[in-house]
Amino acid sequence: MSADTIDPSVQPPVGPDTTAERIPAKQLSKWTLYTRRFMRNKPAVAGVIIFVFLALCSIIVPLVSRYTVTDMDFLNLSTGPSAEHWFGTNASGNDTFTQTFVGLQRSLMIAVIVSVGITAISAIVGTAAAYFGGRFERVTLVIIHFFMVIPTFLILALVSNDSGGDWRIISMALIFVGWFFPARVIWTMALSLREREYVHAARYMGVRGMRIVMRHLLPNIGSLLVINFTLGVVAAVMTETGLSFIGMGVKIPDVSLGSLIGEGAASVTSAPWLFYFPAAALTLLTVSMALVADGLRDALDPTSSAGGRA
Repeated sequence: MSADTIDPSVQPPVGPDTTAERIPAKQLSKWTLYTRRFMRNKPAVAGVIIFVFLALCSIIVPLVSRYTVTDMDFLNLSTGPSAEHWFGTNASGNDTFTQTFVGLQRSLMIAVIVSVGITAISAIVGTAAAYFGGRFERVTLVIIHFFMVIPTFLILALVSNDSGGDWRIISMALIFVGWFFPARVIWTMALSLREREYVHAARYMGVRGMRIVMRHLLPNIGSLLVINFTLGVVAAVMTETGLSFIGMGVKIPDVSLGSLIGEGAASVTSAPWLFYFPAAALTLLTVSMALVADGLRDALDPTSSAGGRA
C-alpha cells in the first residue's frame, strides 16, 4: 500500500466537538442567579449573618434574661460588667445587657416598619404618577417637591415632642417625612416603563390603570425597591437613634439604642460600658445592613461585575 492510499476502514479520531451531542445549558431562574451572585459577595454574606444574629438576640435575650428593663438591683448600682450583669448596670441598677437587646429590638421594629411603609407608599405613588400622567402627575409632583424643601427635622421634632415617647407615633412620623424623595426617584424610573410594549398591550386589552401599575410596573422596579428597603432600615435606625439621643424619641420606661446611647454619653468617662455596648450594637446593625444593601445592589444589577458570572 502506497503512502498516498487511504484505507477507508481506518478513520481518524474525531474530536468531541464534532461527534458529541451538544447538551443545552440549564436555564437558571432569575432568583437563582441573584442568589448565586449575592453569595459570592463575602462581605454581604457576613452582613446577613451579623444581622440575623442581632435579630435573634433581640428576640431571645428579653425572653430568657432574669432581668427586665425596669428591674433594679440596689446592690449593684453603676457597676461594671460581671458574671451577674454581663454588660454592667446603670446608676439605677438596671441591667445593661437586657436593656441593650430590648433597645435593639425596639430600634429594629421601628426601622422595619418605617422602611416597609416608606417603600410601599413611595413605590405606589411614584409609579402611579408616572403611569397616569396629566393632572394627577402634576399635583403629585407639586406635593412631593413642596415637602422635599421643608426641613423634616422640624416636623419630626414637633411630632416626637408631643408623642410622649410612643414608638408607634414616632414610626408614623418617620414614614410621613420619608417617602417623598424615594417617590421622586421611582417616578423618574417609571417614566420609561410606561412606554414599554407590554404596558401598551395591557392598556389596549382593557386592563385597569392601577392593575397595570401593580402587575406590570412595580415588578419591573423590584430590584430598586429591595435596595431602597434595605437602605431604609439603616436610615430609619439612624434617624430614630438621633431623635432618642436628644430626648425626642423613645423615652422611659421604653428603651431604644438611641435612648441608651444618650444616657451612656453623659457618663462615658465614669461608666463607659453604658455607652460602648449600645453603641457597638448600633454599629454592628448599621454596618451589616449597609453590607447587605451593597451585596443586593451588585447581585441585582446585571451590569455589575462585582457579583461575578453565573
